[in-house]
Amino acid sequence: MTAIAIDDEPIALDVIRNLSSKVPFIRLEATFTNAFEAVSYLQQHKTALIFLDIKMPDISGIDFLASLSNPPMVIFTTAYSEHAVKSFELDAVDYLLKPFSLSRFLKACNKAYELHNLRNPETPPGQTSIFIKDGYEQVRVQLQDILYIEASGNYTLLQLIGDKRISTRIPMNDILLLLPQGKFVRTHRAYIVSREKVTRFDRSQVWIGGKSIPIGVTYTNCLHEL
Repeated sequence: MTAIAIDDEPIALDVIRNLSSKVPFIRLEATFTNAFEAVSYLQQHKTALIFLDIKMPDISGIDFLASLSNPPMVIFTTAYSEHAVKSFELDAVDYLLKPFSLSRFLKACNKAYELHNLRNPETPPGQTSIFIKDGYEQVRVQLQDILYIEASGNYTLLQLIGDKRISTRIPMNDILLLLPQGKFVRTHRAYIVSREKVTRFDRSQVWIGGKSIPIGVTYTNCLHEL
Protein backbone atom coordinates (compact mmCIF):
# COMPACT_ATOMS: atom_id res chain seq x y z
CA MET A 1 0.00 0.00 0.00
CA THR A 2 1.64 3.25 -1.14
CA ALA A 3 2.05 6.04 1.41
CA ILE A 4 3.64 9.43 1.98
CA ALA A 5 4.35 11.38 5.17
CA ILE A 6 4.03 15.12 5.76
CA ASP A 7 5.56 16.75 8.85
CA ASP A 8 7.52 19.98 9.30
CA GLU A 9 9.92 18.20 11.68
CA PRO A 10 12.56 16.03 9.91
CA ILE A 11 13.03 13.94 13.06
CA ALA A 12 9.34 13.03 13.05
CA LEU A 13 9.65 11.95 9.42
CA ASP A 14 12.63 9.77 10.35
CA VAL A 15 10.48 8.03 12.96
CA ILE A 16 7.71 7.34 10.45
CA ARG A 17 10.24 6.20 7.86
CA ASN A 18 11.77 3.77 10.36
CA LEU A 19 8.44 2.39 11.57
CA SER A 20 7.05 2.06 8.06
CA SER A 21 10.03 -0.08 7.07
CA LYS A 22 8.90 -2.64 9.66
CA VAL A 23 5.36 -2.91 8.25
CA PRO A 24 5.44 -5.26 5.24
CA PHE A 25 2.32 -3.92 3.51
CA ILE A 26 3.31 -0.22 3.74
CA ARG A 27 5.55 1.31 1.08
CA LEU A 28 6.54 4.83 2.11
CA GLU A 29 7.40 6.43 -1.20
CA ALA A 30 8.03 10.07 -0.22
CA THR A 31 8.26 12.41 2.77
CA PHE A 32 7.69 16.17 2.88
CA THR A 33 8.43 18.94 5.34
CA ASN A 34 6.44 21.32 3.12
CA ALA A 35 2.74 20.42 2.68
CA PHE A 36 2.43 22.42 -0.54
CA GLU A 37 5.13 20.32 -2.20
CA ALA A 38 3.08 17.26 -1.29
CA VAL A 39 0.10 18.60 -3.25
CA SER A 40 2.10 18.47 -6.48
CA TYR A 41 3.21 14.94 -5.68
CA LEU A 42 -0.34 13.76 -4.99
CA GLN A 43 -1.50 15.17 -8.32
CA GLN A 44 1.03 13.02 -10.16
CA HIS A 45 1.20 9.84 -8.08
CA LYS A 46 -1.52 7.48 -6.94
CA THR A 47 -1.24 7.35 -3.15
CA ALA A 48 -3.31 5.23 -0.79
CA LEU A 49 -2.33 6.74 2.57
CA ILE A 50 -0.93 9.93 4.11
CA PHE A 51 0.72 10.17 7.53
CA LEU A 52 -0.13 13.79 8.24
CA ASP A 53 1.03 16.11 11.02
CA ILE A 54 -1.55 18.61 12.28
CA LYS A 55 0.56 21.46 13.67
CA MET A 56 2.55 22.86 10.74
CA PRO A 57 3.63 26.48 10.21
CA ASP A 58 2.05 27.31 6.85
CA ILE A 59 -1.11 25.19 6.89
CA SER A 60 -2.57 22.82 9.45
CA GLY A 61 -2.96 19.17 8.58
CA ILE A 62 -6.71 19.50 9.01
CA ASP A 63 -6.91 22.41 6.56
CA PHE A 64 -4.60 20.57 4.17
CA LEU A 65 -6.85 17.51 4.18
CA ALA A 66 -9.98 19.63 3.73
CA SER A 67 -8.39 21.26 0.67
CA LEU A 68 -8.05 17.96 -1.21
CA SER A 69 -10.96 17.16 -3.51
CA ASN A 70 -10.33 13.41 -3.55
CA PRO A 71 -8.03 12.70 -0.60
CA PRO A 72 -6.29 9.41 0.15
CA MET A 73 -6.78 7.77 3.53
CA VAL A 74 -5.16 9.76 6.34
CA ILE A 75 -3.55 8.88 9.66
CA PHE A 76 -2.96 12.04 11.67
CA THR A 77 0.27 12.25 13.67
CA THR A 78 0.47 14.98 16.30
CA ALA A 79 1.66 15.90 19.78
CA TYR A 80 -1.70 17.54 20.53
CA SER A 81 -4.93 15.76 21.44
CA GLU A 82 -7.41 18.61 21.09
CA HIS A 83 -7.94 18.03 17.36
CA ALA A 84 -9.04 14.40 17.66
CA VAL A 85 -12.76 15.03 17.21
CA LYS A 86 -12.25 17.24 14.15
CA SER A 87 -9.93 14.70 12.56
CA PHE A 88 -12.51 11.94 12.78
CA GLU A 89 -15.15 14.27 11.34
CA LEU A 90 -12.88 14.33 8.29
CA ASP A 91 -12.97 10.51 8.18
CA ALA A 92 -9.37 10.05 9.30
CA VAL A 93 -8.40 6.40 9.67
CA ASP A 94 -6.64 7.02 12.98
CA TYR A 95 -5.07 9.65 15.23
CA LEU A 96 -1.58 8.96 16.59
CA LEU A 97 -0.31 10.98 19.53
CA LYS A 98 3.44 11.54 19.52
CA PRO A 99 5.52 9.80 20.65
CA PHE A 100 3.86 6.57 19.48
CA SER A 101 5.14 3.02 19.70
CA LEU A 102 5.60 0.50 16.92
CA SER A 103 2.60 -1.47 18.20
CA ARG A 104 0.35 1.61 18.11
CA PHE A 105 1.69 2.56 14.67
CA LEU A 106 1.05 -0.97 13.41
CA LYS A 107 -2.51 -0.89 14.75
CA ALA A 108 -3.21 2.28 12.76
CA CYS A 109 -1.63 0.80 9.63
CA ASN A 110 -3.72 -2.36 9.99
CA LYS A 111 -6.88 -0.25 10.12
CA ALA A 112 -5.83 1.56 6.95
CA TYR A 113 -4.97 -1.72 5.22
CA GLU A 114 -8.34 -3.27 6.07
CA LEU A 115 -10.17 -0.16 4.87
CA HIS A 116 -8.09 -0.11 1.68
CA ASN A 117 -9.09 -3.69 0.92
CA LEU A 118 -12.75 -2.90 1.60
CA ARG A 119 -12.67 0.09 -0.71
CA ASN A 120 -10.98 -1.85 -3.49
CA PRO A 121 -12.81 -5.15 -3.69
CA GLU A 122 -12.97 -7.13 -6.86
CA THR A 123 -16.42 -6.59 -8.25
CA PRO A 124 -18.13 -9.91 -9.02
CA PRO A 125 -18.63 -10.28 -12.78
CA GLY A 126 -22.14 -9.33 -13.78
CA GLN A 127 -23.12 -8.05 -10.32
CA THR A 128 -26.66 -6.72 -10.58
CA SER A 129 -27.82 -6.41 -6.97
CA ILE A 130 -26.80 -5.90 -3.35
CA PHE A 131 -28.38 -6.87 -0.03
CA ILE A 132 -29.30 -4.04 2.34
CA LYS A 133 -30.30 -4.54 5.97
CA ASP A 134 -33.73 -3.00 6.52
CA GLY A 135 -34.79 -3.50 10.15
CA TYR A 136 -34.32 -7.21 10.87
CA GLU A 137 -34.33 -8.26 7.22
CA GLN A 138 -31.79 -8.33 4.41
CA VAL A 139 -33.48 -6.90 1.32
CA ARG A 140 -32.17 -7.50 -2.20
CA VAL A 141 -31.90 -4.22 -4.13
CA GLN A 142 -31.38 -4.19 -7.88
CA LEU A 143 -28.58 -1.78 -8.80
CA GLN A 144 -30.52 -0.52 -11.82
CA ASP A 145 -33.35 0.58 -9.51
CA ILE A 146 -31.19 2.91 -7.38
CA LEU A 147 -31.50 6.59 -8.27
CA TYR A 148 -29.49 8.07 -5.41
CA ILE A 149 -28.54 7.42 -1.79
CA GLU A 150 -28.93 10.04 0.93
CA ALA A 151 -27.65 10.30 4.50
CA SER A 152 -30.45 11.41 6.83
CA GLY A 153 -29.59 11.64 10.52
CA ASN A 154 -28.87 8.15 11.85
CA TYR A 155 -30.24 6.53 8.70
CA THR A 156 -29.22 6.10 5.08
CA LEU A 157 -32.01 6.29 2.50
CA LEU A 158 -31.92 4.51 -0.84
CA GLN A 159 -34.23 6.25 -3.29
CA LEU A 160 -35.43 3.79 -5.91
CA ILE A 161 -37.35 3.95 -9.18
CA GLY A 162 -41.10 4.17 -8.72
CA ASP A 163 -40.85 6.46 -5.70
CA LYS A 164 -39.81 3.52 -3.53
CA ARG A 165 -37.43 4.06 -0.63
CA ILE A 166 -35.42 1.81 1.68
CA SER A 167 -34.18 3.06 5.04
CA THR A 168 -31.15 1.44 6.67
CA ARG A 169 -28.67 2.15 9.46
CA ILE A 170 -25.71 1.17 7.28
CA PRO A 171 -23.38 4.22 7.12
CA MET A 172 -22.76 5.94 3.79
CA ASN A 173 -19.11 4.85 3.68
CA ASP A 174 -20.11 1.21 4.09
CA ILE A 175 -22.87 1.51 1.49
CA LEU A 176 -20.28 2.82 -0.96
CA LEU A 177 -18.16 -0.28 -0.38
CA LEU A 178 -21.08 -2.50 -1.39
CA LEU A 179 -21.58 -0.75 -4.72
CA PRO A 180 -19.62 -1.77 -7.84
CA GLN A 181 -16.95 0.69 -8.84
CA GLY A 182 -17.71 2.95 -11.77
CA LYS A 183 -21.50 2.81 -11.51
CA PHE A 184 -22.03 5.17 -8.56
CA VAL A 185 -20.40 8.48 -7.64
CA ARG A 186 -20.29 10.32 -4.31
CA THR A 187 -21.10 13.98 -4.96
CA HIS A 188 -21.49 15.16 -1.39
CA ARG A 189 -20.91 13.97 2.16
CA ALA A 190 -24.63 13.13 2.24
CA TYR A 191 -25.22 11.89 -1.34
CA ILE A 192 -24.23 9.08 -3.68
CA VAL A 193 -25.76 9.06 -7.17
CA SER A 194 -26.16 6.49 -9.92
CA ARG A 195 -24.08 7.71 -12.87
CA GLU A 196 -26.50 6.47 -15.49
CA LYS A 197 -29.44 8.18 -13.78
CA VAL A 198 -27.86 11.69 -13.89
CA THR A 199 -29.73 13.74 -16.48
CA ARG A 200 -27.66 16.96 -16.24
CA PHE A 201 -25.15 18.73 -14.00
CA ASP A 202 -23.19 21.92 -13.45
CA ARG A 203 -20.36 22.82 -11.08
CA SER A 204 -22.51 22.88 -7.96
CA GLN A 205 -25.20 20.25 -8.47
CA VAL A 206 -26.44 17.27 -10.44
CA TRP A 207 -30.00 16.41 -11.40
CA ILE A 208 -31.72 13.06 -11.45
CA GLY A 209 -34.99 13.84 -13.15
CA GLY A 210 -36.42 16.79 -11.19
CA LYS A 211 -34.32 16.11 -8.08
CA SER A 212 -31.40 18.49 -7.52
CA ILE A 213 -28.46 17.01 -5.59
CA PRO A 214 -25.59 19.23 -4.37
CA ILE A 215 -21.91 18.75 -5.13
CA GLY A 216 -19.87 19.29 -1.96
CA VAL A 217 -16.79 21.52 -2.02
CA THR A 218 -14.55 18.53 -1.27
CA TYR A 219 -16.21 16.36 -3.94
CA THR A 220 -15.79 18.53 -7.05
CA ASN A 221 -13.56 15.85 -8.54
CA CYS A 222 -16.72 13.77 -9.01
CA LEU A 223 -17.48 15.84 -12.13
CA HIS A 224 -14.77 13.87 -13.95
CA GLU A 225 -16.56 10.62 -13.12
CA LEU A 226 -19.98 11.58 -14.46
